[in-house]
Amino acid sequence: MTVEQAAPAAPVERNTYTCASYSGIERPNPVQNLYRDTFAWGTTPPYKVGDGHGDVDWRLNPAGNPSWYMWLHSLRWLGQGIRAAGTGDKRALQRVDAIAHDWVRDNPYPWRDDAGATESTMHRTNVLICLRQAVLSGLRATQLPAAYRWIDTALLQHAQYLQQHWSGDWNHGTEESLALFGVGCTLGRAQLKRTAADRLDAGIKTAIDAQGSTNEQSTAYAQYNYSLWGRAIDVLGQCGVDPSPTITARRAQMARWLALATNSLGYLHQLGDSEVVKTAPVAGTPLEYAGTLGKRGTRPAERVGIFDAGYVFGRTGWGSERAFGAESTYSIRFGPVRRLHGHDDHMSITYTSLGRDVLVDGGHAGYQGDDWQRWARGQSAHNVMTVSGVGASATRLTRSVVQDASEFYELRDAGRTRDVLVLKDPDLMVVLDRGTSAVRRAYETQWHLPAGQRVTPYGKGSVVAQRPGDTVKTVLLQVPYGEPTSPARVGSSWQYRTIDKRSPAPVVGFARSGRTASILSVIVPAHADAAVSYTTTQRAGQTLLNLRVGSARATVVITPDGTLKRA
Repeated sequence: MTVEQAAPAAPVERNTYTCASYSGIERPNPVQNLYRDTFAWGTTPPYKVGDGHGDVDWRLNPAGNPSWYMWLHSLRWLGQGIRAAGTGDKRALQRVDAIAHDWVRDNPYPWRDDAGATESTMHRTNVLICLRQAVLSGLRATQLPAAYRWIDTALLQHAQYLQQHWSGDWNHGTEESLALFGVGCTLGRAQLKRTAADRLDAGIKTAIDAQGSTNEQSTAYAQYNYSLWGRAIDVLGQCGVDPSPTITARRAQMARWLALATNSLGYLHQLGDSEVVKTAPVAGTPLEYAGTLGKRGTRPAERVGIFDAGYVFGRTGWGSERAFGAESTYSIRFGPVRRLHGHDDHMSITYTSLGRDVLVDGGHAGYQGDDWQRWARGQSAHNVMTVSGVGASATRLTRSVVQDASEFYELRDAGRTRDVLVLKDPDLMVVLDRGTSAVRRAYETQWHLPAGQRVTPYGKGSVVAQRPGDTVKTVLLQVPYGEPTSPARVGSSWQYRTIDKRSPAPVVGFARSGRTASILSVIVPAHADAAVSYTTTQRAGQTLLNLRVGSARATVVITPDGTLKRA
């Protein structure tokens, strides 16, 4: 199939397609750096990638980082220069035109043998559209001057590539469809617009399910997809295509999902390939209340959300009886096996209370394909019971009971059962892990704690964790249940709050070995001076776990089948 050549430029219809943002890639790349042909991304310092005249070596990758390389090829780093060009800065226009044109000359269509050029096609397409708009506005022209006709030819090449390589029902496919639609809208190609709109209509049905869950298994990517589908609604409407009602409806459900996924600190629970990100306070949606920590908007009606895609999000409240930040919040994962941006985190828990993180996720280590990425995605980076020789599998939520002062959940997979009871007043969690196997195995329930905390023994088999000088602490109780406890293992793990910031963090393990295991844990957030203790008694075949946290008391009933309930 041959590349369609650009027709003579027709008068441009303005305000039909909004130039996409540069996603912050342009911020560390000011115009003065573009004049030196330097490129910076993430925490990397500016690196000279060209000869100072716009001739770039597109094969460079000094850090050996695929993300650095992909964003170089995206051209999004030209954003500040393109904006300056659009205001009439002819020197800036000359430089961004030289670099972008150099990319087209040095990377002939179809560039499929270069992973960085391939993955960034959708981003680069939008940059070329932005450049085209900057040429017209900066030169106050209604048609592209002959010297810039290469842009339209390049856009048609990019559109052809996007037509032939659609990634499907996730953010890459959505961005590809939007870029393809942008070319069709900009160049007046109805067929490109129709193809893109049809793909968006098809993709939304699985990208966001009817409950608002993303199929990418990541809270940060859920928020990104919420923004992305908002852009889809806007660009379709601005260029004469009515968005599918499904897009609007499912995006509205995603706003509810994201609000429930917001913890008491105003951040999304860190799940999947997610950095620690704040919830965006989108006005007029449940996100406004969640993202402003209750300062604006309408308080969501639900306190607990259970989603078929594999998420439980719960909280003691929304700040009506106590301050928003004083509430306790948690997440629990289950559902299908890992895909896209998901992790092997099934049955894992995150928890906040008393204005801080209590249980954390290992985080997101980036996309280098190295041991750190494999660790962050694997079971060892999450609050689960690991079983030697057994990998992750699909997990079912088999029971749930939500009451005013407690919530109970039972999760099961091929060889594990986890029962979770979350209490309010006193705020704490009781977790019973059980495993069975035909052969002898090692079992360990892992609890990942925030970076900076110190862990010390607290009675037999239990520990207390506290940041030096802090007024709150976390007590991790290991309660004998069906078999003796073993000494707690206190190890060194890691916490990625961002992909380029890895901090050492403690992990506590409660271990057993054999063909079966029963590990009963209690996670107690408490003030530093509060005494935390427990006793157990037996009654009619049931175990009564009597807990004391300062002056507060609670009794948990454990039935022989593992059901946990507040007495």
